[in-house]
Amino acid sequence: MFSNKSQEKEKGRKISLRKVCNAIPEEWAGSSRWSLGQSPMFQLTATPASALADEPVHIRVTGLLPSQMVTLMASLKDEKGHLFRSKAFYRASEAGQVDLEKDPAFGGDYMGVHPMGLFWSLKPERAYKRLQKKDVMNSPFLITLDVYDSVCIKTSAMTQPRVSQTVQRWFAAPGLQRRQIREGRVRGALFLPPGEGPFPGVIDLFGGIGGLVEFRASLLAARGFAVLALAYFAYEDLPGQLLEVDLEYFEEAANLLLAQPEIQKSGIGVISVCTGAEIGLAMACYLKQVAATVCINGPSGVLHVPLRYRDLMVKPMLFAQERVQVHAAGAMRLLGCNPDPREKLDGQSMFPVQEARGAILFIVGENDECLNSHVFAEHAMEQLQSHGRSNARMLVYPGAGHLIEPPYSPLCYASWSPGFTSPLLWGGDPVAHAAAQEHAWGEVQKFFRQHLIPTRSKL
Repeated sequence: MFSNKSQEKEKGRKISLRKVCNAIPEEWAGSSRWSLGQSPMFQLTATPASALADEPVHIRVTGLLPSQMVTLMASLKDEKGHLFRSKAFYRASEAGQVDLEKDPAFGGDYMGVHPMGLFWSLKPERAYKRLQKKDVMNSPFLITLDVYDSVCIKTSAMTQPRVSQTVQRWFAAPGLQRRQIREGRVRGALFLPPGEGPFPGVIDLFGGIGGLVEFRASLLAARGFAVLALAYFAYEDLPGQLLEVDLEYFEEAANLLLAQPEIQKSGIGVISVCTGAEIGLAMACYLKQVAATVCINGPSGVLHVPLRYRDLMVKPMLFAQERVQVHAAGAMRLLGCNPDPREKLDGQSMFPVQEARGAILFIVGENDECLNSHVFAEHAMEQLQSHGRSNARMLVYPGAGHLIEPPYSPLCYASWSPGFTSPLLWGGDPVAHAAAQEHAWGEVQKFFRQHLIPTRSKL
C-alpha cells in the first residue's frame, strides 16, 4: 500500500502532467477520457514511409475516440545533430480518425487543412539554423511522427507518445549517379539520372552561403535532368571569399557540362537563387551555351562585387549600409539597402537582358526581406519588352520569402550567412511560402522541359 506521502506525491505528479499536456480550455478536450480498460488502439500510418523529399506523404491516425483532441508532432535531426520540430492539434472525427488530407489543424504551428504542414513547419530548436541536406546519396532525413492523446503545448520526458512512425526523406532516387567534378578550374558534383541519356543539362547555383550545395541538384536529377551542382567560392581550392565574379569560370563549367556524353548538345539550363541568380542572369545575357535560366529572387544587375568577363568589367551598384534595419528577432533586414532599378542608376551595372539568347523564368517572393527582387524582375521584364523581346516570364508569389526551395522544405525565416556579424532576415509567411515552393518546383521542371528538350520540329 502507498503511504499518504506516496499518494500525495503521485497525485502531484498527475497534476503536473496534466498542466504540461492539458494546459488548454476544458472545451477543447472533447470526449478524450476513458477508463484503463477502454483505452483506444491508436494507429498511425504515413505513406509512403520512404520517398523522395519532394513527394507528399499521406498521414492518418485511427483508433481514436470520437471528437478526441490529439497532438501530432514531427521531429528531425540534421547531420550535425541540430533538432527541428513541429506540432499541430487535431480533433478526431466521429469515426475516431484524423486524416491530414482533409481534416484541419485547430492550432500549433499552423491552422487549417495542410497535408504536409508537419514537414514545412519544422522549426530549429536553436534559432537561425537552416535545414540543409549534406550527404544526399547515402542517407535520408529521418522524420519521426508522434501522436499524443491530448493537446500537448509542451512535452517532457514523462510525456510519451501513444504511437510513432519514422519516415525517410531521400534526396536521390535509385540508380542516380553522383560524379565528383574536378576538371580545370571547375569544382562541383554532377548528378545523372538512371539510363544512358542524353539528358537535358542544368547548372545549379546557390548564393552567399558558398561551398557545394547539392540537395536541389540531386532532387532535380531524380526528375530526369543531368544537374551540375557548381561551387564557386569557399570550397576546396576555390577562393575563400567572393570578391569578384569571373564569368569565364561559369563559361568553363557550361562547356564542361556540354562535353559530357550523357548531355544533350542543344544548350544548358541554369537554376539559381540570390547571388547565384545574379550570376545566372549574367550567364543568360553573355553566354551562348545557356538556353534556359531560372532566377529565384535575384537582382537584374551586378549587386555587391564586380563581374568580369573577358575584356568586360561591370562595377556593382552602391550598397546603402546605413539603411540596414535590425528585426525584432535580432536579424538584419537588408531590403532597403539595395538601389531601386527604376531610379536613375549607372546603366553599366545593369545586365543587358535584351541580349539573352534563351528563355528566362523569374521567380519572385513578395515577402522577400533580403532583396527587392520583385522590382528587379519587373525592371528586367520591362527592359525586354522595350526591345520587343518576349522570351521571359515572371511568377510572383504573395507571402513567399527569399529562400524558395524544393517542396515541403521548412521555411527559413532568418539564418546565419558567411561574412555577416548577425543573422540575415529572409522573410516569408509559412503557409504562403510552402504553397509557393510546391507550385514553383513544378513550374521549373515544365520550363526546363519546354526549352531544353528538342522537339521533333526542331530536329
